Amino acid sequence: MKRRFLYITGIIGSIYTAILTLLGYHAANRLMFMKLKDHDLIVRREIIAKRFDEHWYETVRKEDFWVNSPNEYRLRAVFLQPLETTRTMIICHGVTENKINSIKYARLFERLGFNSVIYDHRRHGDSGGKTTSFGFYEKVDLHAIVSAVRNRIGSRALLGIHGESMGAATTILYAGEFEEDADFYIADCPFSDFSKQILHILRTSTPFRTSMTLRVANLFLKIRDGYTTSLISPREAIQNIKKPMLFIHSMEDRFILPEMTKELYDLKEGKKMLRLFDKGAHAMSFNENPEEYEQEVLRFLHHFGFTDA
Repeated sequence: MKRRFLYITGIIGSIYTAILTLLGYHAANRLMFMKLKDHDLIVRREIIAKRFDEHWYETVRKEDFWVNSPNEYRLRAVFLQPLETTRTMIICHGVTENKINSIKYARLFERLGFNSVIYDHRRHGDSGGKTTSFGFYEKVDLHAIVSAVRNRIGSRALLGIHGESMGAATTILYAGEFEEDADFYIADCPFSDFSKQILHILRTSTPFRTSMTLRVANLFLKIRDGYTTSLISPREAIQNIKKPMLFIHSMEDRFILPEMTKELYDLKEGKKMLRLFDKGAHAMSFNENPEEYEQEVLRFLHHFGFTDA
């Protein structure tokens, strides 16, 4: 009887382990190869919403250029120069999007007196790279983009970085790890800790509510892509950032909770501002509140002496 019990227990344990391994492998795959939005779909969406003016984009003075990533692929970037100025913004889009989604912010900053550099993250748009790493490798890419932009505008030119969602987390990770070569940052709906964010998604969108799936997924991530989710932690990086930062989030966001931005704001020392909008789902603060969003950015720039407006 005892042997039979041990035999059955062993079978159940083996099945459980096999299922957990499959779930972990699948979760790691979903992270590394998250389905990207179709380029034409993004273009149509932005045109219909009147956030992308094709005529403006075709006629504006611009420079298409490539940046070599230290991760051994090339990044596609576009330097939009509608103004005679060296004041420049680098704009980092969110996961599954591409640089077309950044044009709405480029137009905002144009109105505020800045040219902009938009670019595709690794594995997105026209850029190279085989996997998405939610900031782990993207922060190194951003460092390369910043260096390339500095070479174009000069060491004394005013340079800011705006990031949305994964782009905001990437901005924080970059600024916290590398010597800061930008003058200010705007972080729109970043996550504060990637492990915590993945657990939130698992518990709200799947039947797998334990951390065990994430632990197994991390094993596959480490083997296949060289990192674990615990290494993607803006909450740790934010404590090293000295330059001014504007934090933005929407209270209706259920994908990345606004509490994460509040946490980052509290952890950031020195010069900072926070704006929480009542309206807007994830990464929709600007779309739902365009005028208020622009005024908040202007107030931030004016408060810290980056504009005379």
